[in-house]
Amino acid sequence: MDSAFLPGDGGLGDRVPFLARLEAADASALRGLGRELKFAARAPLMQQDEPTTHVLLILTGWTKVTSTAPNGYQALLALRGPGDVVGESAAVTGQPRSATVTALEPVRAVAIDHLGFTSFLARSPAVALTLIGLGADRVRAADRRQLLFAAMGVRERLATLLLDLARTHGRPADAGVEITVRLTKQELAGAVSASREMVQRQLKEFRDRGVVTTGRCRLVINRPDVLHRICATIR
Repeated sequence: MDSAFLPGDGGLGDRVPFLARLEAADASALRGLGRELKFAARAPLMQQDEPTTHVLLILTGWTKVTSTAPNGYQALLALRGPGDVVGESAAVTGQPRSATVTALEPVRAVAIDHLGFTSFLARSPAVALTLIGLGADRVRAADRRQLLFAAMGVRERLATLLLDLARTHGRPADAGVEITVRLTKQELAGAVSASREMVQRQLKEFRDRGVVTTGRCRLVINRPDVLHRICATIR
């Protein structure tokens, strides 16, 4: 599973979810293989390292994809939302799950047995090729993000992330753009490969400069122009 935080290439706003890539008949047939499940906010949908039993097609709501290192550090790899598929890599390879998927808000999803899913792919070459294309797009975005972030400090990484979230999950607010997906400081840190303390210090600097306003899992971007200038310094 890849990161979805690269503006302009594989970012959240440019994403074309799996179901939207399929012909309507194929998407309907795939959904018909499973049963609908509901998950409360912050409930786990899948757990890292557990054996694979099913894949999920997300119908409504947003989730986070995280991976935990042996030392306990948790990286936020991606956000997945309506139309996305999760758990497909483990289903195809037969390996344990490589990441944890957690609901950020109430989520509805269709659970499809992994054997039923792979059998459907074997009978539907067009769907299988679409899944391969999706995987290639995710890998390409992750590679580009890794290269871009290698040239950045935490300040630039966080500015890039905030701009991407504003573009993909922003709504107008009195003083700027409010991010509608609720992420904690720890989750922001995991998205930019930094510690919570470093991100907290950087957010304080942004607040002191009037760039952002923060609250309990609430984030408003007041001065996107400042964030754009920060990002421009690495180009």
